Amino acid sequence: MAVVKPFRGLRPPQSIAKDLACLPYDVMNTEEAIKMARGKECSLLHITRSEIDLPPGTDAHSEEVYGKSVENFALWQKRGWLVQDEEPCFYIYAQTMEGRTQYGIVGCASVDDYLNGIIKKHELTRPDKEQDRMIHVRVNNANIEPVFFAYPAVKQIDKIVSSITENEKPEYDFVSEDRIGHTFWVIKDAETNIKIEKLFEEKVPYTYVADGHHRTAAAALVGKEKREKNPHHRGDEEYNYFMAVHFPDNQLRIIDYNRTVKDLNGLTEKEFLVKLEEGFVIKEKGSKVFKPEKLHNFSMYLDGLWYSLTAKQGTYDDHDPIGGLDVTILSEQVLKPILDIQDLRRSKRIDFVGGIRGLNELKKRVDSGEMKVAFALYPVSMKQLITIADSGNIMPPKTTWFEPKLRSGLVIHLL
Repeated sequence: MAVVKPFRGLRPPQSIAKDLACLPYDVMNTEEAIKMARGKECSLLHITRSEIDLPPGTDAHSEEVYGKSVENFALWQKRGWLVQDEEPCFYIYAQTMEGRTQYGIVGCASVDDYLNGIIKKHELTRPDKEQDRMIHVRVNNANIEPVFFAYPAVKQIDKIVSSITENEKPEYDFVSEDRIGHTFWVIKDAETNIKIEKLFEEKVPYTYVADGHHRTAAAALVGKEKREKNPHHRGDEEYNYFMAVHFPDNQLRIIDYNRTVKDLNGLTEKEFLVKLEEGFVIKEKGSKVFKPEKLHNFSMYLDGLWYSLTAKQGTYDDHDPIGGLDVTILSEQVLKPILDIQDLRRSKRIDFVGGIRGLNELKKRVDSGEMKVAFALYPVSMKQLITIADSGNIMPPKTTWFEPKLRSGLVIHLL
């Protein structure tokens, strides 16, 4: 069963929480981080993207950048911009987007649970990205940013969360620049914290990495590294745990993760459409944006026109957790055989666009000449994600996009 524990969080005062909190490090580049931190002296980006405080062109993975992160992290604590709670506790983090709210419990997940498969994954991680975050955790001796977990909903936990969020005043409550509402409660009652910990232990067999596979792997591996270096390791040290926001699975929504391709592999538009007809029923939809209507229905934008592509029966297997995914169908029927894109992780001819940017982003990139064709996919469901994770399978790259993203900086876990 899952171990989820309260911890002594390091948090900002109410007066600066909105300015200090920021999007995760991996959803922006350096230039975007500079813009986001502008006018916000206390922004956590000075710690998570500390290259913004160094000369332009500084390698984001250099020792200088990691050193600046450590320096800023210490300074933020010295200035009182981050203050540690006196007692271990859980926290509730609610996010509201487009009138819909999801409620997560911020607690510490177990390194052992990650190593033993109690925490389930659905994506492979890239060693270079994993190593970068391991260094960041190691040098700061902290989980600066939370990871995003899902768990099978438990009514008793829902009831506790509802009671607190309906009756108690939040610690933080603000709307960020992207119009997402962020509300945060500190659970100070010791009995309630014990009850939540026991409910996870008794009712939650597994938790699932929803978003943040690289940060999860990095946090767990640094914990493993620390225990191996400690000759007096007991098992209850803080490095045996890492910070995650745990959301009930029935509150989460996955949005589409789409693809753009730079060329047609030497084919003309007409030749490409003829090849697509082998595996798809194609309907031209004109110049108005067309969104996929159901599983196995794709939207394609090519040469100023939108098309509906519906995979033909027999080209996929819905009994196969991976084979029935639309990302697999697109790869096996289009990207590999027709466009000769064999490795989604390494090919420079393909790019991925999160659905939060909308389908007009696909049109824009094709119309600009940067890309030749774009494909929009129907979103994966939480049921599909859990089935794949439970069966020990791994989703193809760039399959899921969770929104809203967690804000970093509302609470930090010290190792």
